[in-house]
Amino acid sequence: MTMKARERVRHVLVDADACPRTVLDILRRLREEYGYRLVTVASFNHDIDGADHIMVGDGPDEADLALLNRTRRGDIVVTQDWGLAALVLSRGAFALSPRGHEYKGERIEFLLDERYKKAKARLAGLRTRGPARRTAEDDVRFERTLRRLFEQEGISGQKT
Repeated sequence: MTMKARERVRHVLVDADACPRTVLDILRRLREEYGYRLVTVASFNHDIDGADHIMVGDGPDEADLALLNRTRRGDIVVTQDWGLAALVLSRGAFALSPRGHEYKGERIEFLLDERYKKAKARLAGLRTRGPARRTAEDDVRFERTLRRLFEQEGISGQKT
């Protein structure tokens, strides 16, 4: 593997305010195999071992803005925020949900429209459903998708 291929994914950045611990465990484990820099950003101090943690204020979008400002082409950003995912994609980075779903440009507009409709319904006093309960299959899907993204970028894992 050439150094140029290895540099394509320099960082895996995590929107850590609501990231499940099991996802962080997977990211720490795979970092040893793929050699990326793991950066977590949150609006409060998490005890996150094995990552460069950036704590920001608790303003409405401070964590998202800090994360976006650090995102470069080829990076992978882990977030469940569809709006942040759309901005990340516009920077040429990859966006991945903690459930292992890769956000893609052709689908993000639909997701943003759904978010708008649900917010509008809540403002009208209606209730909307939240996400389904997290399962072990979500962790399996997350790891599988993350590995696929590395392979897609020509980055192979190295057992250490």
